[in-house]
Amino acid sequence: MNQILVTKKLYITPELKRKKKMYKFEFFLSVFVLCILVSAYIYAEYDRNKSEEVSQEILEDLDIPEEDTTVADNNVLVVILNDEPVQEGQEEEQEVEVENTPQNTPIVVNRDVRKTNAGYNYTTVATISIPKLNIKYPILDGQTHSAEETEALLKISLTKFWGPQPNEVGNFCIVGHNYRNTKFFSKLSTLVIGDTINITDLSGKTIKYMVYDQYVVDPTDVNCTSQLTEGRKEITLITCTLDSKHRTIIKAREAN
Repeated sequence: MNQILVTKKLYITPELKRKKKMYKFEFFLSVFVLCILVSAYIYAEYDRNKSEEVSQEILEDLDIPEEDTTVADNNVLVVILNDEPVQEGQEEEQEVEVENTPQNTPIVVNRDVRKTNAGYNYTTVATISIPKLNIKYPILDGQTHSAEETEALLKISLTKFWGPQPNEVGNFCIVGHNYRNTKFFSKLSTLVIGDTINITDLSGKTIKYMVYDQYVVDPTDVNCTSQLTEGRKEITLITCTLDSKHRTIIKAREAN
């Protein structure tokens, strides 16, 4: 008995064609989106590394004396300034005499004005080092203290947010980006009570601050910037949490 082989023919319906095109479109769209995300990540990482380089260049350019470079004679305080050639973007520094100035009162003349890519002028007011995090950065300060200016400065380094001058009585508040790596304030949340933070002002004076509190707040909560320190020298470090929805706050005061 002969066997009859019957083959079933697969009919390509318009519906199947439409689904096939849709699957191809979704596949290529997914590849395109993936390429965009990878490119964005690479660019962001490049931008962060560039910010780190600029920050460290500023740190290297700082000429902070190990001791106060002042000479007092007959109630006249003369500030001895660096006589190196003026660099581009810097204003010329001049010798300053202040009559009837008490001895041992340092005067710092800082006219090293730089400019961000967005056109904002800023100066470096101090440096900060945190031994536990193995970081050291310059602290920048702008002129308008607007949100746009602060954001431009944060792309370069840590930035003064509020308060007195460094190492003065009051609450010196510093903000920095959390890049979710080891740069800037990314590891700030790992600090605990008892850890130390060093602030060096432009006169060369370094004060050690000890962490006494750490907490998280909403972005609109600015109570941490209060200047009610009972006559003590304090610092407040501020950065975003990992999800960027809240702010990590580190409070420290001058160690005894």
